[in-house]
Amino acid sequence: MRIILASGSPRRKELLGKFIPSLEIIPSRADEPSFPELGPAETVKKLALIKAREVAGREAGRGDMVIGADTVVAIDNKILGKPRDEAHAGEMLRALSGSVHEVFTGVCIIKDWEECCFAEKTEVYFRRLTDYEIDAYIASGEPMDKAGAYGIQGIASLFVEKINGDYFNVMGFPVCAAGKQLEKMGVKLI
Repeated sequence: MRIILASGSPRRKELLGKFIPSLEIIPSRADEPSFPELGPAETVKKLALIKAREVAGREAGRGDMVIGADTVVAIDNKILGKPRDEAHAGEMLRALSGSVHEVFTGVCIIKDWEECCFAEKTEVYFRRLTDYEIDAYIASGEPMDKAGAYGIQGIASLFVEKINGDYFNVMGFPVCAAGKQLEKMGVKLI
């Protein structure tokens, strides 16, 4: 059985590749519409499903498994996507400074056209950031391709006072929850 990750995310590839050495990477080409009527958890589940279906429709054969995922950062139930530019990254980081926000990752696993989708939530507590820290972080380039304008595994780890939930979910893939579901679907991870 082929196991295909419908994502080009290097973080997802790294996390899943530790448990699935034969993991194939086939990034989804699906459009990622916004769903303003949905909350963050439902949005990421829907986006993960769209990505997984697109790749399954063009690549998967009988018995193959496709895993789609999508991650968003939300504060006060408002989704923060990836920053459009440096000014937008600064707005996001200032909103996150000194507050608690949530990271949601949706996962959809398709095998033999059976779909299993779920979302994981992690609360992240940021300490108060200075303007200098925000500007220096943006100048590093790190926040520009990340939901919420930060990566917990990088320089922004200096900003995180604590989390409540799965650390790997904040990186972009809820390893524990996905591992349990994969095992239920017949994938031996260890």
